[in-house]
Amino acid sequence: MPRTKPATARNGGWLAGWGWDLLLGSIAAFYAVMAPYTKVEESFNVQAMHDILYHTYHIEKYDHLEFPGVVPRTFIGAFVISILSSPAVFVMRLLDVPKFYSLVTVRLLLSCVTLLSLRLLRVQVKKKFGHQAEVFFVLLTAIQFHLLFYSSRPLPNIFALALVNLAYSLWFKGSNLCTLQALIVAGVVFRCDIILLLGPIGLTLLLSRSVSLLEAVKYCVSTALICIGVTVLIDSIMWRRILWPEFEVLWFNSVLNRSSEWGTHSIHWYFTSALPRSMLVAYPLCMVGVLLDRRIVPYMLPVFLFVVLYSKLPHKELRFIIGSIPMFNVSASLAASRLYNNRKKAGWNLLYILMLGAFLVSLGYSAVTFMASYNNYPGGYALKALHEADSSVKEKMVHIDAFTAMSGVSRFCENEYPWRYSKEEEISIEEFQERNFTYLLNEHHSISGYKCLFTVDGFSRVKLQPRIPPLSLVKEPKVFAHGNMRDPDVLSLNWPGCP
Repeated sequence: MPRTKPATARNGGWLAGWGWDLLLGSIAAFYAVMAPYTKVEESFNVQAMHDILYHTYHIEKYDHLEFPGVVPRTFIGAFVISILSSPAVFVMRLLDVPKFYSLVTVRLLLSCVTLLSLRLLRVQVKKKFGHQAEVFFVLLTAIQFHLLFYSSRPLPNIFALALVNLAYSLWFKGSNLCTLQALIVAGVVFRCDIILLLGPIGLTLLLSRSVSLLEAVKYCVSTALICIGVTVLIDSIMWRRILWPEFEVLWFNSVLNRSSEWGTHSIHWYFTSALPRSMLVAYPLCMVGVLLDRRIVPYMLPVFLFVVLYSKLPHKELRFIIGSIPMFNVSASLAASRLYNNRKKAGWNLLYILMLGAFLVSLGYSAVTFMASYNNYPGGYALKALHEADSSVKEKMVHIDAFTAMSGVSRFCENEYPWRYSKEEEISIEEFQERNFTYLLNEHHSISGYKCLFTVDGFSRVKLQPRIPPLSLVKEPKVFAHGNMRDPDVLSLNWPGCP
């Protein structure tokens, strides 16, 4: 009797199992390793993970008590990633490995969680729309920069994204009540704005009679109450006051509309700038997918309404709507699959060739975007260069200004004794010469009493040029390292100087 091949072998071999995940994981890991530093939006969770791993139960040493930020955030995501990465970090501490590698570890762990949720969605795409749609879903995701780049960045939006991907996979699977529960956890704990996605999806399920109103209310209210209880319990302990972090965020952003203080965009910005830049070729394809395959319409419409509703908020950032991109990619994969199937037919062949060309252009754009992002963390590179330049055992104090801290510096970047660090704010330039800092890292070219030792360039803009490649990055000095002129040991080192 002939042996039957395993199902995975018949349907694409090892790629049908974990191969596609390894492809996306390799790209995400490359981004995390090549651009390991974090920016101000990620600072709370980065510092929280550092403190959980290195200060454990000594809450009085935690960074958020000194620098609380504009609004409080939950510690739950930081706890999960810290617990998962703690065995590796424990070994690194035993081996005296610098803390910087702990930063890379927690970033990679977070990326694994995000991509695991994306795998669940991919599997359901294959079951519902076929193997070809799955392949194009992976390829479209791979050539996009932002989704995989953000997958390892400890933002509240990314913790919520993992639950949104889970909700999408449950939705495709037909587990409608679980879909609503996953979105409620994401909204109550990590990002209150997920309510703008929960509303349209919940309404769609009610109108299609996929769930009953009584069931929805029962499961949703109970889930919300449990999540509120958990986040209030944990975060009240960590913040040392009774609070529900996402309620305060909702009040700050929506009721007070204070988020507008960080800049505003036009109402159409998500559709005319953010989504085209992040989705690339998938953006027009997702619109075509709705026309070519009506099966995706009930799923696309609520997600589209989510972006429309979010467009009402004046302050806009891509990360706010990043949860919509996976679903839009599903629609795009259906259009790409249809073009592929009809590539030999008259008329369709030209569209197919245009699609392949757009794939290549998207890949090139993502490469340029990565290079810009790679050069967008001058603060982290400056502190690393300072550590490498001075290996003496003499105690030294480094002052890090706000710009440097916001452009790559975190507690993970700090070394042990003899290095000490200060992030004291509101120090005037004139006052520095009266202070006994050994080094300064800031955005000022010259400071009285200090010698400019070196500069670190950062990304400024992209310039068009009449040659190959047609795009080039323009970099400018962003962070300046200064040494105290009263310290002969500092001046005796070989510094490259400042232009």
